[in-house]
Amino acid sequence: MTLIFLTKEVPMKYKNQILLIIFALLLQACDKPSYSLQEGIWRGTVLTQSDVEIPFNFEVEKDSLGKYVLNIINGKERLLVDDVSVSKDSVFIRLPFFDAELKGALLDGRIEGAYIKHLPNNKDVVMGFYAQSGVNWRIKEKLEKARFNITGIWETYFIKENGDSVKAIGEFKQEGSKVTGTFLTRTGDYRFLDGVVDGDEMKISTFDGGFAMYFSAKILNDSTMVDGRHYSGFSSKRSFVAKRNDKAQLDDAYSLTYLKPGYDRIDFSFPDLNGEEVSLRDKRFKNKVVVVQILGSWCPNCMDETAFLSDFYNQQKGGLEIVGLAYERSKDFEKSKASLERFLDRFHVQYPVLITGYTPNGDEPSKSLPMLNHIMAFPTTIILDKKGKVRKIHTGFSGPGSGRYYEEYVLEFETLIKSLQDEH
Repeated sequence: MTLIFLTKEVPMKYKNQILLIIFALLLQACDKPSYSLQEGIWRGTVLTQSDVEIPFNFEVEKDSLGKYVLNIINGKERLLVDDVSVSKDSVFIRLPFFDAELKGALLDGRIEGAYIKHLPNNKDVVMGFYAQSGVNWRIKEKLEKARFNITGIWETYFIKENGDSVKAIGEFKQEGSKVTGTFLTRTGDYRFLDGVVDGDEMKISTFDGGFAMYFSAKILNDSTMVDGRHYSGFSSKRSFVAKRNDKAQLDDAYSLTYLKPGYDRIDFSFPDLNGEEVSLRDKRFKNKVVVVQILGSWCPNCMDETAFLSDFYNQQKGGLEIVGLAYERSKDFEKSKASLERFLDRFHVQYPVLITGYTPNGDEPSKSLPMLNHIMAFPTTIILDKKGKVRKIHTGFSGPGSGRYYEEYVLEFETLIKSLQDEH
C-alpha cells in the first residue's frame, strides 16, 4: 500500500486534477497487483534526517526449502539475511545483528517502508526505506566519465560540529568508475564501502544493519579531496578533507589502552549465558595463553573480529583459550542473552562469552576493569601469557574490508599467539 500526503497548501484550481490523478493511480494499483518478493537484484535506500539517501544493493533468492533469503551487498561482502517473511502485501526482514529490521508494503517489485533500529528503553531509530527490484546500479544510473583515479592511501580528517578533527586513513581501489575500500580510524574501520567516481566526485556507501553510511567528496585534483560529507545513521553528519599520502599512519593500536601502574594482570568474574560465573582463576585458563575479547553484539567491528577469532579458536588443538566480555545496550540479562545468542550462533562461537551487566555507555566499561587506564573502543583485545600476565592490549579492529591492514594484523596476531604458546 502506498500512502500519498499533500503537505503543502494546493491552489483550488489544481485540487480536482490532483485528486483525479490519485484516483487513477489507485485504480491502476488495484489492477492485478503483484505482492510477491521478486528474486534477483534490488536497489535499496534509507533516508537520513537531511533527506540524503544511503544506497545499497541486495539480492533475493529462495533456499533449498523454498524460503526467501537475501544477501546485502557491500563490495566483496555478502551479508546473509535468512529471517525474511512475506504476508499478503507486506514484507518483514529481520537483520541478523544489531536488533534491527526492514519492513514495508510490497507492490509490483517495490518496497516502501522503514528501517528500524531498536534501542534500549523502547527507543527506536526509524528511517524511511525504499527498494526497487531489477536495479543493479548503486549510486547513480548514468555516470559521468571518471576524471580521476583515487586508488591509493588518503590521509583524511573528519571534522566534528565543534571544530575538532579526527584523523583517518582512506584506502581505495578504483576500476573504471567503480570504487571499493574503507576508512580506517584508530578504533577500527568503516567496513566494506562500495561506490563510484562520478566525474570529479567520489560517492560511496555501506549498509549492514549496524552501519548506514554515505560519503561524498569533490576530487579537486590527483591528490586532494575537498567538501567531503559523511552521513551516518539518521542524523549524524560530518565534513571531511583528504590528501593522498602513501605514508599516512594512525596511532599504534597497542599504545592506546594499558594497565595502570602496579598491575601486571586483569581479573574479573561475570556470568556466562547460562548464568554460571566464570573467572580467569578457573581451571580451564590455567597454564594457557588467553585472549580476552571485549565486545558487544551491537558493534559492526566486533562482528568482523568475532568471525576471525571464532575460526582461529576452532582450528586450535589446545594451548589457547578465548573468553568474551559482552557489554550490551541493555542491563537486562535475558535481553542481553537473546541478542548475544543470535550473534554468536551466526559465527559458530565455541568459546565462552560472559554478560558483564555493564553497558558500552560513558565510563561503564572502564569501571568493569578498573586496572586499565580506560576502554576507549569496541572491540578491545587483551592477550595474556601462560602465567596470566598481560602481554598486549589491542584497541579496535580493522576487518576484511581494510584489505592489507587486516591481513597484516592476522599475521601479527597468529605469530604472537604462537610465540606465547612456545614459552616455557
